[in-house]
Amino acid sequence: MQRIIDPFSNLIQSLVGDTLASTAGFRGELVLCATIVLLLLARLPRATSRVSSFWITLIGSATALYLAGPWNAVEKPAELFTGLLVYDSFTVYFRTLLFFFAVLFAIFTRISGVPDEDAAPDVYALVLGATLGMCIMASANHMLMVFLGVEMASVPSYALAGLIKGRRKSSEAALKYAVYGAGAAGIMLYGISLLAGVLGSVHIPTMAVRLAELLQPANLEHGIGADTHMVLALGGLMVLVGVAFKLSAVPFHFWCPDVFEGASAEVNAFLSVASKAAALALLARVAVGFGYIPAWFEPPTQVAATPVHVAAPLNVAGQLNVAPEIVPVALVQDDAVDDHALVNDVKPATAKSAVAKPAAVPLDRAAQVAALGPAREFLWKVLAFMAIITCTFGNLAAYGQTNIKRLLAYSTIAQAGYMIMPVPAAMVLAGNDPAAARAAMAAMAFYAGIYVFMNLGAFAVVALVRNQIHSEEIADYAGLIRRSPVVAVCFTIILLSLIGLPPMAGLIGKLLIFYSLVQAELWLLLVVGGLNTVISLLYYLRVIKVMTIDPELEQSRPVHLAFVPGTYLVAITVPIVLLFFAWNQLNQMSLAAAANLF
Repeated sequence: MQRIIDPFSNLIQSLVGDTLASTAGFRGELVLCATIVLLLLARLPRATSRVSSFWITLIGSATALYLAGPWNAVEKPAELFTGLLVYDSFTVYFRTLLFFFAVLFAIFTRISGVPDEDAAPDVYALVLGATLGMCIMASANHMLMVFLGVEMASVPSYALAGLIKGRRKSSEAALKYAVYGAGAAGIMLYGISLLAGVLGSVHIPTMAVRLAELLQPANLEHGIGADTHMVLALGGLMVLVGVAFKLSAVPFHFWCPDVFEGASAEVNAFLSVASKAAALALLARVAVGFGYIPAWFEPPTQVAATPVHVAAPLNVAGQLNVAPEIVPVALVQDDAVDDHALVNDVKPATAKSAVAKPAAVPLDRAAQVAALGPAREFLWKVLAFMAIITCTFGNLAAYGQTNIKRLLAYSTIAQAGYMIMPVPAAMVLAGNDPAAARAAMAAMAFYAGIYVFMNLGAFAVVALVRNQIHSEEIADYAGLIRRSPVVAVCFTIILLSLIGLPPMAGLIGKLLIFYSLVQAELWLLLVVGGLNTVISLLYYLRVIKVMTIDPELEQSRPVHLAFVPGTYLVAITVPIVLLFFAWNQLNQMSLAAAANLF
């Protein structure tokens, strides 16, 4: 009996010790969990009249930011909760962006008046719940955590899209968002199952090691099979479907314009900033995870004995019959087994039925990175194509929009295309120049940091002007420079930064992205990025022209911002200009964030 109890006791002690040690790198998320509980308690009848859900949200978000901010230096990356999450400088950077945005977002909603006091506890609980899922996306180290993070971020967003009660477009937006999200989640989960079936693991670094063993030249000479290649490629594409949905990348963008038009500007700000930042971080995690072996990862000893190839690992239904961990050698058809039996079932490994082929020599880390070259080539080509069509379609479709929220929705799609571009550049550079690959990922992180101010500021203008003129049509912005100069000037600065014109920080972000493309010699991407920047001039400058040159309409309503809303808008806009002149500090933070990726 003692022999049975002792292993379980040691296992429990190990798990408890790992959990307690992991909480130090998970403090910000734990604070969000506690804040969500307090918000739910605030729905109690007596508590509602005494406690403001806004202050609970603001204090909780600020506390999470303090506990998880960039001042918490990461000396060495560490896996949390037995490898489900990873705690490194990249996690710290994007988690800081998310918590910082949560603070700004809480203040923004308080100023704009949406949500009202009655709905505020529910809305803030959904926002923080989605933020928690986004933090998991940014630190995912396990494919099931990838899926869990995406779903935790998506499900609250579906409810937030239908925030405006009694409005048909709002309900339609929530329904469309949920339907598209459910489809993308199902495809992504099936892709994860395919990758797990072939590689025998869902721990991303371990999957990369096994993929490297599978792709090493010795195995390629024996032939790993066209079916195995197809399953790996199909599984990877399916996983990218889920990531592309969160990025609203073409062709998985269809929900974005309708949802942005139907949802409130406040929800749009959350979806366009926080969701984009988390999706970019997840894209980097997945791309780097399958294209590079991190130096800090020590694979378990059994990984070196990865099978050269498991004969017919899938049955006719596409299901794995034998896990790769269970069969450490290649299975060869026995004389007593006919072809039909081999296709539909794999015999257990025995001395009679299994013969070990000469396994390839276990690879060191440098050889593993080199062996992953085909995986990186596949990733950069797919992501480069996605970036090209996303950027081009978003900019072309935005030109004909008359509703400011739909225009910003297509702008968000186009901006996602720009921010995807450094990832294929990093994949090209990772094998030969890890330092340049880190700089490419840092460019993406830098642009994401500026994007917080640009898009939050844009939707803040939309919300504050909506409260004054009760319209979201671009034509009703005519003569805004005379009705409210502060709003018009701030919006002009934001739009010029989205274009990438000086002296706005958006120019620095695009230059860093384009420089990474030059280093990777991705000339087509560079040309497409430059041409799309020119195309974006057409619709961004059209909005500026309407505000500053066009005469006011006869039915135009006055726009008078109070001191607090005006101050908030200026405070969001000023960093866009300051970061053009003092961009190095944010750049250093971005470089530090990417330091552990390659």
